[in-house]
Amino acid sequence: MYVEKYLFAQLTDFIHREQFQRVVRRYSGNYKVKSFSCWDQFLCMAFGQLTYRDSLADIETCLRSRQPQLYHLGIRGRVSHSTLADANQNRDWRIYHDLAQTLIQRARRLYGQDDLGLELDQTVYALDSTTIDLCLKLFPWARFRRAKAAVKLHTLLDLRGSIPVFIAISDGKMADVRVLDELVLEAGAFYVMDRGYVDFRRLYRFVLSSAFYVTRSKRNLQFRRLESRPVQAETGIRSDQIVWLRNRSSVKHYPDKLRRIHYVDQETGKSLVFLTNNFELPAMVIALLYKSRWQVELFFKWIKQNLRIKHFFGNSDNAVKTQIWISIAVYVLVAIVKKELKLEMSLSSILQILSINVFSKEPLAQLLAQNESQNIETPICNQLIFSY
Repeated sequence: MYVEKYLFAQLTDFIHREQFQRVVRRYSGNYKVKSFSCWDQFLCMAFGQLTYRDSLADIETCLRSRQPQLYHLGIRGRVSHSTLADANQNRDWRIYHDLAQTLIQRARRLYGQDDLGLELDQTVYALDSTTIDLCLKLFPWARFRRAKAAVKLHTLLDLRGSIPVFIAISDGKMADVRVLDELVLEAGAFYVMDRGYVDFRRLYRFVLSSAFYVTRSKRNLQFRRLESRPVQAETGIRSDQIVWLRNRSSVKHYPDKLRRIHYVDQETGKSLVFLTNNFELPAMVIALLYKSRWQVELFFKWIKQNLRIKHFFGNSDNAVKTQIWISIAVYVLVAIVKKELKLEMSLSSILQILSINVFSKEPLAQLLAQNESQNIETPICNQLIFSY
């Protein structure tokens, strides 16, 4: 079957152009722009993500070598290193943040009925962060240590579909727990976090918002036991207690009961103690909820292998955030394509197929369907390096 559109244009057709233009108007993105619009900027940067380009010069060289086809990709402006650099430097990064958010909302509707592997109807989020190391001389605004720069991605992941619903980009010095102040908590939802987020003043916000948290207890926690519930030791649950904090400062910030669950992993023998404000779910379900937190680590690993953030294409705060948000938009766009085309293959495999077929005119659904049986995970060269 012959189609008029190149594969890249078929992919970007999944973005509603009018929604994008509304976002651009919101931030006056095309104000006084004559030839290289925000849409041109997005397409060039998305092309760089999909085809694993390492720099703006790399993007320019590849696109200008296919100059006659650029119009059919949707790129109307003249592609040049300087024009793209100026766009990343000066155009508000929030344009691409808002674009990613519209795609995220759409993806969550598509993945909303996916099975969590737990008998839960509520939404489950995993919260964590990862640090991206930078050169201090090139990124002085992101000072992390005396001779090092970094940015940190604080990510809240919806575990149905592994969709990032919230990402805050900070300098590397920001403590993870401070991101809790930025979350808009959803009543009835579960938030799974490691013990780096234990701050009782902030955790009490979950109680006031009728949301639930599951986290690990710190070793020096002082508490008074109010009740011990019966447990089945063969499941790995050693104790299930209702407790009250003893430290005066902690009680002031968290004047309510907590549930403390001691669990021993039967495979590794590792002893874990969980805290939660949910008193209804079985203790084993709480343990399994915490185990599901590792999906956010898998998300970071996926970014490491597939998104082009190894080298930032600009040194300013605005350019870095622009590149990160466009990469997130591409990730979610591919997730939408996977769901809408009812594909079983992994996102990594879809990206690899797209990367070498952007100038193909084969129908997107047909190309991906015929390769679905060959869904084999293979490592990608020039992987992004994150430090945890």
